[in-house]
Amino acid sequence: MAREKRRQRYSGIGGQAVIEGIMMKNGEDYAVAVRKPNGEIEVKKEKYRALPDRYPLLRMPFLRGIFSFADAMVLGMRCLSYSASFFEDDADSEPSRLERWLIGVFGERLEAVLSAVVIAFSFVAALLLFVLLPTLAVNFLSRWIVSESGRALLEGLLRVLIFVLYIRLISKAPDIRRTFEYHGAEHKCINCVEHGLPLTVENVMASSKEHKRCGTSFLVYVMMISILLFMLLRFDTLWLRLLSRLLLIPVIAGISYELLRVVGIYDNLLTELLFIPGMWMQGLTTTEPDAEEVAVAIAATEAVFDWREYLRKREQE
Repeated sequence: MAREKRRQRYSGIGGQAVIEGIMMKNGEDYAVAVRKPNGEIEVKKEKYRALPDRYPLLRMPFLRGIFSFADAMVLGMRCLSYSASFFEDDADSEPSRLERWLIGVFGERLEAVLSAVVIAFSFVAALLLFVLLPTLAVNFLSRWIVSESGRALLEGLLRVLIFVLYIRLISKAPDIRRTFEYHGAEHKCINCVEHGLPLTVENVMASSKEHKRCGTSFLVYVMMISILLFMLLRFDTLWLRLLSRLLLIPVIAGISYELLRVVGIYDNLLTELLFIPGMWMQGLTTTEPDAEEVAVAIAATEAVFDWREYLRKREQE
């Protein structure tokens, strides 16, 4: 395997699976490659300047994690909307009364407004499901669990269980399974390059579908750090516990980002051990892709990253 033969080296590229495609980002450049219904690969390349790049203060450790997460949500939704545009049904049909009203009110800003609404709704739903629900459930059981640390541990484990069940449930949908395959193709492409191999379908297919800088690993670190933090912090009332879970989200996200950054950049025994929980969870969110999906991932990567020059410089070091 490529992972066993060559040592991994940080490249700076990252990505995301979209509908029938891949988004790859390198610095301010990002590209979305989509396999269209007719079988052709469409590649769109643009620039996105993240908040920490625009405002130097936001590059400080811990702060950069919070705003990088926000940037990832905004850019991710933009790329998902673009990929979905190739598969919209009844594109030539007359818009409904609601659609005409929305177009009249927002005009060209409609897509941006809808994306903001979807992001806001998704964020609130995630807070309710993964943050507040475990706290409320454990509070109901508090009469049988005397230890505050025990309650915090149970709450964290319940949060992990809910996340796993959620992933298992949505993975049954065919479209989500396809997205998980493209997620695996994205990881394989980056692993192939970072292990010093030419970016060919054969080499990519032989690479690992788990990657250290994956957003799934970030979520795992969020859950792990929240368990440790809330085992140390004590709150007497339910409303204080709920409020603390909400207010400390940026703190936990900032710490988790720094941990993910260390694990993703450095390759040693400690980072390999820290990667294990994320690797286990990525087993749920990544699936082995086929050659056609890998070809889409390669097209997105080559649009923003000169892997030949990267390999040449690597060989000279």
